[in-house]
Amino acid sequence: MRKLTTILFGAAMLAVATPSISQAQDKDIVETAVAAGSFKTLATALTAAGLIETLKGPGPFTVFAPTDEAFAKVPKATLDALLADKEALKNVLLYHVVPGKVMAADAIKLDGKSAKMVSGAEAKISVMGGTVMVNQAHVTQADIAAKNGVIHVIDAVILPPAK
Repeated sequence: MRKLTTILFGAAMLAVATPSISQAQDKDIVETAVAAGSFKTLATALTAAGLIETLKGPGPFTVFAPTDEAFAKVPKATLDALLADKEALKNVLLYHVVPGKVMAADAIKLDGKSAKMVSGAEAKISVMGGTVMVNQAHVTQADIAAKNGVIHVIDAVILPPAK
C-alpha cells in the first residue's frame, strides 16, 4: 500500500508540476506535444509516418511519448532508416500508443501485465522503484491531459517485438 501511495503521490506531483496541463485540455495530443517543445523528433516522425491526423482525431488515445533526448539515444543510422521506411516507422510509433485513456493510476494496476498497443503488439507494463515502465522505458512525467487523451513522457524509444 505504501508503494502504491508513493507512486500515486509521485504521479500527482508530476501533474501539478506541469504548467500547461490546464491549457493542454483545450489542445489535442499533437498540439500538446508540440507546445511542450521537447518532442520535435517525435513530431517529425509522426509527420513522416502520416500519423498527425490520426492523433488529432477524436481518440481517446494514450501516448507514451519519447522526448528528443530519448530519440537521441537511438543510433543515427537506425533513426535515419526508420524515417526512410514509412511502414516500419508507423509500426514503431503506433507501438507507443494505447487505444483509450489510461491514466497513471490505471497503468499501476497493470503492473506485470501487458498492454495491447495500437500497432497490435503488446508492451509490458511494470512498476520498478516507484516508477511506471513500458518495456524498458521509464515514465518520467505522467497524466498530461489533452482533449483526445493523455500523454505520458518516457525516456526511451520502445521498439515492437520482431515479427
